[in-house]
Amino acid sequence: MADYIHEIRALVGHRPMILNTAAGALLDEDNRLLLQERADTGDWSFPGGYMEFGASFAETCQREYLEDAGIEVEPVKLIQLFDKDFYTYPNGDQTQLITALYLVRQTGGKPLDHVTDETKQVRYFDLDNLPTLFNDQSKKMAQAVIDEVNSWQAG
Repeated sequence: MADYIHEIRALVGHRPMILNTAAGALLDEDNRLLLQERADTGDWSFPGGYMEFGASFAETCQREYLEDAGIEVEPVKLIQLFDKDFYTYPNGDQTQLITALYLVRQTGGKPLDHVTDETKQVRYFDLDNLPTLFNDQSKKMAQAVIDEVNSWQAG
């Protein structure tokens, strides 16, 4: 978690906070989606995270994707903005997460091959066989990606 968020949390404790986040959807040539197994819950989610003060959604997506997945990405398209999702973390922190989900393309790096403090592993999944996702927002994000891919195939 970002230092900025730690500083704010030190002041407000577990009280509800509105937090901005950004995440990326990276698809391989078979339209499989890269997901991150989270170290904190063991669930899967989109590589992404909290916005630092002064950063844009796109910059946040790039920074967090590299940290969480080991891959340098470039946002190609804003798929959707998710702005009414709530989550209470295992430590009691309450949040309303406002997340910008981007379709991204890989520009460098390679998928993490070791455990970090935020990521157990990263792996590609077929869109019709996704693992247990982190929270309701992650489920909505996955559906948005599925809808995006379906629109390509229909058009």
